[in-house]
Amino acid sequence: MQKLREKFIGDKAFYTTLLTVAVPIMLQQGITSFVALLDNIMVGQVGTEAMSGVAIVNQLLNVYNICIFGAVSGAGIFCAQFFGSGNTEGVRYAYRFKLFAASFFLILAISAFLLFPNQLISLYLKEGGETAGDLLLTLQSARDYLFIMLLGLPAFALTQCYSTTLRETKETILPMTGSILAVLTNTCLNYILIFGNFGFPVLGVKGAAIATVIARYVELSYVVIRAHRNSSRFPFIRGIYKSFRIPLSLTGNILKKGFPLILNESLWSVGMAVIMQCYAVRGLAVIAGFNISSTIVNFFNIVFYALGNSVAIIVGQLLGAGKIREARATDTKLIFTGVAIHVVIGGIMAACSSLFPQIYNTTDTVRSLATQFLLVSACFVPLQAFNHSCYFTLRSGGQTIITFLFDSFSLWCLNIPIAYFLVHSTSLPIVAVYTLVTATDICKATIGFFMLKSGRWARNIIPPAEEQGIDSASTETETDLKENAYSETASISE
Repeated sequence: MQKLREKFIGDKAFYTTLLTVAVPIMLQQGITSFVALLDNIMVGQVGTEAMSGVAIVNQLLNVYNICIFGAVSGAGIFCAQFFGSGNTEGVRYAYRFKLFAASFFLILAISAFLLFPNQLISLYLKEGGETAGDLLLTLQSARDYLFIMLLGLPAFALTQCYSTTLRETKETILPMTGSILAVLTNTCLNYILIFGNFGFPVLGVKGAAIATVIARYVELSYVVIRAHRNSSRFPFIRGIYKSFRIPLSLTGNILKKGFPLILNESLWSVGMAVIMQCYAVRGLAVIAGFNISSTIVNFFNIVFYALGNSVAIIVGQLLGAGKIREARATDTKLIFTGVAIHVVIGGIMAACSSLFPQIYNTTDTVRSLATQFLLVSACFVPLQAFNHSCYFTLRSGGQTIITFLFDSFSLWCLNIPIAYFLVHSTSLPIVAVYTLVTATDICKATIGFFMLKSGRWARNIIPPAEEQGIDSASTETETDLKENAYSETASISE
């Protein structure tokens, strides 16, 4: 019993470290999710068509958001380990890579949304057994929302480059504060612009989009200004735009490790959109029901996301410092903590499942579907928390090909075919379909368990600073010398 306790339960120092990293991320995600919930409720007061149109566009934009996440995450593995080894110049290089990768997806997304808006939105507009609302009105609401939201895509990309780098260098308060400022701005502007308060015109979904875009630029401005004004606290900021050079050896290794991760996030986000399109075949009410349930689930999953990011940061830094055994032991405790917490969270979600949908101005059919989706999600929350932590564990050690197989391969080869078959070839109710598709994550969890147990993921993917020809104690005036030394000797080992 004592051995089990030592294996799964941490000491005071462990929980202090976890809270230091996780709580700011949790607060940031919590405030963001709470305001997203309020936004969703506000748009939901306009009607089912407006709510469904916004839900469809957000599903499409989520593909872009997650691609940006994948773009910065590949370099983020190196960023965390560079920081753990005391290599500030390496952190700068990782940031620059994020900037280039995010710009690529930004251009790709804007081009796709401008060229094929109707085609993309119409994928989700199907007459079906659960239709509730006017499809043409939903299409128009979605178009109005989409074209304004495109203006905020550059701000989102650059904010992610800054915020993830700050978190990977142990600064979680600044990104959190920026998000708090953004969501407060978004909430106030939503109240004014959606409903036409304080003498403003009633703009509906257009008002919601304008509020979101303004809030994103407020967040970006705050994070960038504060980071550059406090360069003594964040030394990687100094000289970050002095050049856009990245050593070819490092670029090659980030691409080698990062490309499977970028591909994974891209395929995963598209895959989730495909699954939602499968569900949408059953009617507009299904989209509305999923919109309500997913918004509420995301609010409850703030711990889920925070602990996943904590695994990447804490374990990644331990691996970068060469503390392999400590990294494995810490990871076990982090995963156990996450799963235990989500057993409780699942119970709370189930208890509240019938209350939240009643807030929305929609039909009884939509409310009933939302309640049932919430109950199913509540049952699988602990399992998904485990899978989420597995993903970030494997990623922290640079096992990006394995994470690709673990995440996207299972989604496209298991979840999507099952969803497509059940929706198109059976008469099962949509809730039963959703339950069976979600239950396939049991297979994923089984594979993840054995991957973690093997311990092969626990690797330091960067050499010590002295092997790179970089003096970790060198001053910032020696930047050029460090760059030259790095380009001659740095190579990220497999």
